[in-house]
Amino acid sequence: MASKVVLITGANRGFGRALVERFLALPNHTVIAANRSPEHPTSQTLAELPKGKDSRVIVVKYDAAVEQDAFDAVKEIEEKHGIDHLDIVVPNAAIAKSFPFVREVKRADIREHVEVNVLSVISLYQATRDLLQKSLKGPIFAPMGSLGGTLGRQPNIPSASYGPSKAMVSWYGIRINTEDEWLNAFVLDPGWAGTDMGTAAAKALGAESAMITVDEAMDGVFKVLTTATKEKCGGKFMSYTGEAEIW
Repeated sequence: MASKVVLITGANRGFGRALVERFLALPNHTVIAANRSPEHPTSQTLAELPKGKDSRVIVVKYDAAVEQDAFDAVKEIEEKHGIDHLDIVVPNAAIAKSFPFVREVKRADIREHVEVNVLSVISLYQATRDLLQKSLKGPIFAPMGSLGGTLGRQPNIPSASYGPSKAMVSWYGIRINTEDEWLNAFVLDPGWAGTDMGTAAAKALGAESAMITVDEAMDGVFKVLTTATKEKCGGKFMSYTGEAEIW
């Protein structure tokens, strides 16, 4: 039986690493852990994670800020590692560097967040699309979104650089699902969890900590990813709780 192949970006820490751990523990899975620094200790230790029967992890270089990296990573997994299809792609790599009010946000800060958080999703979709189409198991393309990028439920916190970038991710998630009838594309809401980025955001906004743990968030996200159908999730904003939320 062909291995189920999952590609996760930003995979050496936080949400990405937690998802790698969960998929790698399943039998007959190939997990592609894409991140900026394959030689970093956080990447090297991915090989030591517990594995299910006949499962393996492949670490590849991928910088979300570099357009060509998505295409180079796909070329590497095809030519060096013999990957001939992808079943799940999770664009997780993102930044949240500043939390300004609209009255003070700098154009350069908006551009940087859009470059990493939005354009990387588009490039990764374009780079992985052919391999996703070769999946026989209902392929999934599910970028990480954020409550901070919602319109109808926008939280009352300053986020004029990060928030709009995540709103754009939602637009593309809906559009990709519409354009490709064969692909189950949706946006994930992992909640406000205690990743390095989530904790830093909490402190920047005057809170003591994030609302939930990384394990709570990724247990839920993992369940969504492993049970999703296009009818249930396609073109929707799926919470880690398993419910479709209002954009």
